[in-house]
Amino acid sequence: MDFPVKYADTKTNLPFLQHISDPPKSLTYRGTLPAPELKLLTVVGARKYTTYGQQVVNYLIDGLAGYPVGIVSGLALGIDALAHEAALRNNLYTLAIPGSGIDDSVIYPRRHRPLAQRILSSGGGLLSEFEPTFTATKWSFAKRNRIMAALSHATLIVEASEKSGTLITARLAVDYNRDLLVVPGNIFSSTAAGPHQFLKLGAFPITQASDILHLLGIDPNARETNKTLFGSIPEISEDEQHIIRLLTEPIDKDSLIRLSKLPPATASALLMEMEIKGLIAMEQGFVRAVV
Repeated sequence: MDFPVKYADTKTNLPFLQHISDPPKSLTYRGTLPAPELKLLTVVGARKYTTYGQQVVNYLIDGLAGYPVGIVSGLALGIDALAHEAALRNNLYTLAIPGSGIDDSVIYPRRHRPLAQRILSSGGGLLSEFEPTFTATKWSFAKRNRIMAALSHATLIVEASEKSGTLITARLAVDYNRDLLVVPGNIFSSTAAGPHQFLKLGAFPITQASDILHLLGIDPNARETNKTLFGSIPEISEDEQHIIRLLTEPIDKDSLIRLSKLPPATASALLMEMEIKGLIAMEQGFVRAVV
């Protein structure tokens, strides 16, 4: 499917961008802009993330499934890409703001062009203040960071070194009077230095999805369990319901198969299908429920 370039009216579509000192003169987009009822969360972090960082992104964004939340990020390597992927997996709206134009020929990084296409195909969007065929430069990333910070209701940092570009987005979020959310990290890890710096300055510590919902003003009890922003959750079979009931907490795959009392081959195939549907998530041999 072709997704043509369109011009966005910030007054109508993206009003938050009107209230900063240096709003973009023009914006182009492809796909779909966020619906007014969505609470937008910018998620940024280290390009060289740790296993912990990956687990955090998946855990927190999986916990936002079914709520009116949209995920904004920069399509970059690392935490950005993980955030977009987690949003797609959970049928959440996601908006990518690359440091380049939004034409397929210049999407940066090049390896994320398929990801950009999946974002568009899922009902998400690509947005940029640069000309559609603009090639990314060193200065363009810092410039686009202000759009990510201004566009969203809050910004979440997941891992960042002391000199990371992620911290530019964090500082801008504070300057724009947006909530700054930070995931605490390992005190011995260099990727925790940036987040801990902002925790000391008063950023909100985030340890679970309900923390995010609270700060976005969303009732945790208002979760839409039967549908998503892009349609209905696939019909859940009796075997799938049985597996979900067993997942009161994450459990290793082999133990889950034994508890299910299904033939091992049948259980393995079922778990694979459930992961594709987005009903469960498997990480490092452990399985947890998403719905």
